[in-house]
Order: sequence, then C-alpha cells, then structure tokens
Amino acid sequence: MVSIVFSGDGGFPPRMNLEAAVAKAVDLLTPAGFDIVAYDYSPVPLSHEGDFILPSALAMRNVPEDMEMLWCGQGYYGRDPVMEAARHVTQPFYWSHGGRQSPIMEKILGERHAPVVDYLRSMRMRSGITVPIPVAGGGLATFTAMRLEGCDADLERHLLAVGHLGHLLHDAVLPGLPPEQLRTTFMQLSARERECLSLCALGMTAKEIAHQLQRSVPTVTLHLTSATKKLRARNRFHAVALAGYYRLLDRVETTEPPIRAI
Repeated sequence: MVSIVFSGDGGFPPRMNLEAAVAKAVDLLTPAGFDIVAYDYSPVPLSHEGDFILPSALAMRNVPEDMEMLWCGQGYYGRDPVMEAARHVTQPFYWSHGGRQSPIMEKILGERHAPVVDYLRSMRMRSGITVPIPVAGGGLATFTAMRLEGCDADLERHLLAVGHLGHLLHDAVLPGLPPEQLRTTFMQLSARERECLSLCALGMTAKEIAHQLQRSVPTVTLHLTSATKKLRARNRFHAVALAGYYRLLDRVETTEPPIRAI
C-alpha cells in the first residue's frame, strides 16, 4: 500500500493560484491511487430557504468534459450526496458507489441522488474522500480526492492525510481568491446599496444615512428600496436580515453620532 507523502506546507505557498494548487494536489495523491481532485468554495452554501447555492470558486482536475456543466448547469450540485454530507459533518469521510460506505453517506444516500450516482458509476468514478472545510463567517469549502475504479478498501487509511492536504490547499488559495469569489453571487447589490443597508443595520434612519453619506434622503430611500426589491424582502427590516445572512453587509464606521430628532 502506497502512502500519501508530503511535509511542511506540502508545496502550497500562501496565496497560491487555485488551478496550480489543484494540480499540485493531484501530483501528491496520484501515487496513492487518487486520479481526480476537486475543490470548491461557497461564501454562503445555502439560501435562506435551504436551497443549495453554487460555489463561487471551483477547480476540477482530470474530470470528464461534461462534469462541470452537469454539476453547475444541470443541478447536479444540489443532488450530489457528497456535497450534502459535507454540510452535516466537519471531519473527512470516504464514499464508494460500489463498496463500503462511511456512516454519513449511509445516512444521506437516497433516491434523489440517483442521477449523480449513476453518472459517477458510468464514468468509473466509483470512490473517494471528501474533506468539509467550514470557513469563518458561515462559508464552506470542500476538497475531494477521487479514484477511477481501483481498490477502495484502503480509503479509511488515507482519511487523515487527505484531510490535512485539503486544509493546506484551502489555507493557501483562499486569501488569493479575487473579491468577486469571496462574496456570494446568489444575491447581488451595488456598493451604495450595501452601504445604505449596512448603516440601516446600525439603526440609522434614512435621514441619518443621508447625513452620513452626504446624499439626499430621496436618494438614500431609492437605494434602500432597490436593495429590498433585489433581495425579494417584505420590508426594509427583512432586507437587512437577508443581507446579513448573505454576508452582504459592509463594515461601516460612522464619522459622526447619528442625528436624532427631538
């Protein structure tokens, strides 16, 4: 049995390019029989209604040509049992569509996952190890190492090494992701809308926000109304709550104490 061998940072320097990091992971994992590597990051993994949100950063190595399209364009992400399991546990787990399953996969697997499982079997991607990586602020990343056919009896033996490798890769690439990948794309607000909602979240009225931003009250009201509609919120207070859930509120330092009407 071949072990996964690496030391120190594993060859993942700070702010490493994501594609280069995934390629490096493949090099380290291939001797142990892992042919495919995938990494994804979601600033907000679920909508407030509980639906799966596509990741903002994704890299796959050695996968079939149609896999990304199926996962991102045909809804397979939302029906992937591995992604569902990753939202319920914090430790690395193995899975096998044809061999022994880990306890979390035994609990998760159901008929709704059939299209994903059937596809993986047809592509000979029968087993692997997935590493859930909770991120500060509520985000979630996953790192997965997969095998094409081959033996899956030793998967459990590689859990710690693959888990450590996944965290090394994540810690190296996350600080280097562009700003647009660090913010959810599920809900999008303009910079001014985020600023107005952020001040509203501090308890400011439209008049106080207008004074803070040196804008007119109608202009501030327009931004707040637009943000409320984009978030499909019932009112301004609901909009603030949803913006907070989707990590859209900016940190704002007020220059003066709020003006209070007497």
